[in-house]
Amino acid sequence: MYGMVLSARGAPLALQQRPDPAPGPGEVRIKVGACGVCRTDLHVVDGDLPEIPYPIIPGHEVVGRVDALGANVRDLALGMRVGVPWLGYTCGECFYCRADKENLCDRPKFTGYTRDGGFASHLIADARYCFPLGEHGDDAAIAPLLCAGLIGWRSLVMAGEGKALGIYGFGAAGHIVAQVARAQGRSIYAFTRDGDQDAQQLALSLGAAWAGASEDSPPTELDAAIIFAPVGALVPLALRAVRKGGRVVCAGIHMSDIPAFPYNILWGERQVISVANLTRRDGIDFLAAAAKAEIRTHTTVFALADANEALARLRDGKLIGAAVLRP
Repeated sequence: MYGMVLSARGAPLALQQRPDPAPGPGEVRIKVGACGVCRTDLHVVDGDLPEIPYPIIPGHEVVGRVDALGANVRDLALGMRVGVPWLGYTCGECFYCRADKENLCDRPKFTGYTRDGGFASHLIADARYCFPLGEHGDDAAIAPLLCAGLIGWRSLVMAGEGKALGIYGFGAAGHIVAQVARAQGRSIYAFTRDGDQDAQQLALSLGAAWAGASEDSPPTELDAAIIFAPVGALVPLALRAVRKGGRVVCAGIHMSDIPAFPYNILWGERQVISVANLTRRDGIDFLAAAAKAEIRTHTTVFALADANEALARLRDGKLIGAAVLRP
């Protein structure tokens, strides 16, 4: 096998060849067809997340086919197309697992962060955390659903049932969740970097009622807002945009510090909440909703060896939609 390996914080990924891995009990080996490039991969490469076990292969929006089975795997078969998400293992024993909140597990493993991920030709995955995908659709088009879509879905659920929804940061996750929200009959208000006409045009083409810069005021009060951009300064802006009783959902795993803000923009029972990881139930529910809504992802495909370029373009805000690597 070969993969793009991160050897140290901030180092460029390097293409390396390794012996083909063998799956252990309860595991499968997957031949990767495509792997999305997520902003969380940037946080891994840049060392924003703690306790990264170098060397590590990033990537957690994986679509591929099972090409080896470990012992005691019952629900997957050779050749089956599956998706591998960010959450790659939970202990099943801690308070959170026993309370049906496995996304908050005390001893989790994460694909592309604490176990090798999908910026590779092959990876090993826990069979319990693989989603069967069927045969409809292209691997590269499906890959962003495995995190951008999943986290967007969990964020949308946590935002509540309000009709006027603000989306701050209209990239991979934003353009997917906007389609789901529109299918639910909601109105979308898209906030982008100042002057990012391409992202604003994408939002409008997907049915957004309005698109503007993050500092702009929307034409109506929002029932809720989801922040996908890892920028803490957006939290006060979003609070000013939502109505009394509204909710601001911080969807990223990492965000810059939230600046001080006056209490009056929180008062009125507004809420600020975060989203942590996902559950397998999120995956099942979202993939069904995505199929029903006929989600179409907007992707730019890169060769695996060009992963550093894809990450750089994501960091600089030069991508429309999502980036995807093909081995």
